[in-house]
Amino acid sequence: MKVRIYVQWAVGLFALSAPLFAGVARGANPSAEQALQLAPIQKDVDFSQPTPEEVAKCKIRAEKGEKGVGWVVEDPNGLTLRRFFDTNGDNVVDQWAYFKDGLEVYRDIDSDSNGKADQYRWFHTEGSRWATDKNEDGKIDAWKAISAEEATAEVVAALASRDAERFAQVALTSSELQALGLGQERTKQLAEKLDGLTVRFGQLAAQQKTITPATKWIQFSGNQPGVVPAGTGGATKDLRVYENVVAIVETGGEHGQVPLGTLIEVGPVWKVIDLPILEPGKQAEVAAGFFFQTPMANREPMAAGTSGDEEGQKFLAELEKLDAVASRAGNAEETARFNAKRADLLEQIAEKATKPEDRAMWLRQLADMVGAAVQSGGYPEGADRLEALFEKLQKNPQDQELAAYVKFRQLTADYGLSVVAPNADFAKIQTEWLKKLEDYVATYPKSPDAAEALLQLGIAQEFAGQEEDAKKWFGQIVDRFPDSPTARKAAGARKRLDSVGKTIEFQGKSPAGGMVDLASYRGKVVLVHYWATWCEPCKQDMATIQDLLGKYGRSGFASIGVNLDNTVQEMASYVNQNRIAWPQIYEEGGLESRPANELGILTLPTMLLIDQQGRVVNRNVQTAELDRELKRLVR
Repeated sequence: MKVRIYVQWAVGLFALSAPLFAGVARGANPSAEQALQLAPIQKDVDFSQPTPEEVAKCKIRAEKGEKGVGWVVEDPNGLTLRRFFDTNGDNVVDQWAYFKDGLEVYRDIDSDSNGKADQYRWFHTEGSRWATDKNEDGKIDAWKAISAEEATAEVVAALASRDAERFAQVALTSSELQALGLGQERTKQLAEKLDGLTVRFGQLAAQQKTITPATKWIQFSGNQPGVVPAGTGGATKDLRVYENVVAIVETGGEHGQVPLGTLIEVGPVWKVIDLPILEPGKQAEVAAGFFFQTPMANREPMAAGTSGDEEGQKFLAELEKLDAVASRAGNAEETARFNAKRADLLEQIAEKATKPEDRAMWLRQLADMVGAAVQSGGYPEGADRLEALFEKLQKNPQDQELAAYVKFRQLTADYGLSVVAPNADFAKIQTEWLKKLEDYVATYPKSPDAAEALLQLGIAQEFAGQEEDAKKWFGQIVDRFPDSPTARKAAGARKRLDSVGKTIEFQGKSPAGGMVDLASYRGKVVLVHYWATWCEPCKQDMATIQDLLGKYGRSGFASIGVNLDNTVQEMASYVNQNRIAWPQIYEEGGLESRPANELGILTLPTMLLIDQQGRVVNRNVQTAELDRELKRLVR
């Protein structure tokens, strides 16, 4: 507990109560030496602690700020060491702040003014955590904020201390799961994954001998986070996740890896959903990724000797220090220098790796980090670095998979730089981009990134009106990557592009109940309109469709709406407010829903015009064409 401290504003000074320091009476002023006896309640804090010689030269002074009054302790150079403040004016200190090199790094907080700390916060170089302690016993009960990196450190610490409760604080709870807004099937799968997770962790921690009290968390390793967009599998909200996360640790001078699987962002807190994998051979259990990540190259968990020599350990230590001060980059030049230095260290660590799988892991992390930095504008020179890395890797026949991985990120980085360049020739840039994608697919036909390249090629060719070329690219995705997430979309896109002149079967669930079936509209000309309330052109189409139904409805024209909103409530609200009378289809999933994937819908609005025999007349009709088309078709 934090000792209760009383503060009185009088003659420009504060008085602290006797219970704080032995021999200090109420109303007396404490010395700097006495104030420096206080320490953070949480033990993992790196804060300035002067030597006895320096303590004698430290000063303590009273301070009145905008939010209260208190004591400030400074070192001989005037840098702040401690700050004990009363923020609510009740003459009792309720915040105890600790500094490192003049920056606040940690704070104990008494939010209910009972003299005991019930919240703990870390700042600047100590991170971004914010914890609560409801029973005020000095142990963290829950996290108000914790980064993905810090969450992995908590898992390692929980393993080292055999503390299942500590692990539970960073594990996704059932209530958090329900609040994520995932679709029904995904929620069920994740609930099964979480069932008994803390109990299983306790058993694992008690039995394992890999992570010891001497083990130190060194670094977070993972690709950039990805967003699972609202509409995916019925999800109602965007969800940020990391897949295939690995904690880099050190035990007795040996560095190793602990695969942790998937992390999910829940507000300002990151949560784990997997058990750490400590047994060799079981890493595939988490490597596949829960949401989207395909398995990475196999690597032994806890690979002692990742960078086991003295020089490799030095690089890892430098990387740890560099990451700790990353947030201090104040402008574009500083950010670029930081990213260049980080890339240097990652490449050096990879070169020192003693196992091929560890080297591959570090090089993939390097490529991801540099690629993301280029895309964000934080390291324009990174594109050249990726190209140099690719050239180096492609010379080794055993590095072809890595070379393909780096090459795709280099291509994407180059493209991103070119489109933001002054006086960019977009037509030329697009032509060159597509040619590079074709070359990539031809050179690395089995690379997982080839599926994404094929999709980009197909979309570009469709938008350019080159339907045959688009179908070729979409078809290759289906044939070569049948289990990839893009295969269903690509198959639907190919079906849609081939649909003109053909009868198609199409049906979907009506939000009013039952099914809306295109087959039941035989004898009528039907417009199938894919739309969403977030699509302004879609809503503009609605007025035109309303007018055309009034004009041609009695002559055999009908419309079917296919809504791709995130929730049925959004669709229903708009339909009711705007008195949309024609039938609607709605199924969970948005742009990834079954009706959207069935015809490979890539953009909104998309409209198909169907004749009286159920044949597609126009697979991408525009509102400006509708009146002319209907005059021709409706009799």
